[in-house]
Amino acid sequence: MTKPIELHTDRLLLRAWRPEDLTPFAEMVADPEVMRFFPATQSTAEAAALMERVHAHIAEHGFGLWALERKDTGAFIGFTGLGVVGFDAPFCTPGSPTIEIGWRLARSAWGQGFATEAARASLACAFEQLRLPEVVAFTVPANTPSRAVMERIGMQRRQADDFQHPNLPADHPLRAHVLYRISRAQWLAQKPPRLD
Repeated sequence: MTKPIELHTDRLLLRAWRPEDLTPFAEMVADPEVMRFFPATQSTAEAAALMERVHAHIAEHGFGLWALERKDTGAFIGFTGLGVVGFDAPFCTPGSPTIEIGWRLARSAWGQGFATEAARASLACAFEQLRLPEVVAFTVPANTPSRAVMERIGMQRRQADDFQHPNLPADHPLRAHVLYRISRAQWLAQKPPRLD
């Protein structure tokens, strides 16, 4: 078992999940606005099952979708982090895990830069601590808020990489996905130089 990673930003703590996170998390994934680019809202039981899967991923890999906590209030506001892509797609590298970055925040936390702040910390961990070669992100084309975060953190889209999500039926309105990527070299090149 790998020791879990914990990350800090100016305003946020990215940490392992706690049992008391379930109530605000279940409220978040039951919100139709939060889940509008996902196939459906989720019940409390489904939220608990997702928490268990995330916990198991962090226990196995040392990283995962960290719970997001505001430092000023201690409030749980969602999650951000890294995960092994759990399906086969053209962008996946055969023989090695493909790592994605993702986030989902409660509506009360929107529009304050928290997703970008947490995503930057997650990418720094991916490339500087874990030394991953590449990180991908994907969403439906209409999800412009998430796509804006992807672009703010330096990820780039090539239209040729867009794909049909294999876990959704062929006629599902959310099946088409756009793919963004960033390599370790690109991340290091965009970082400001150290002054020490």
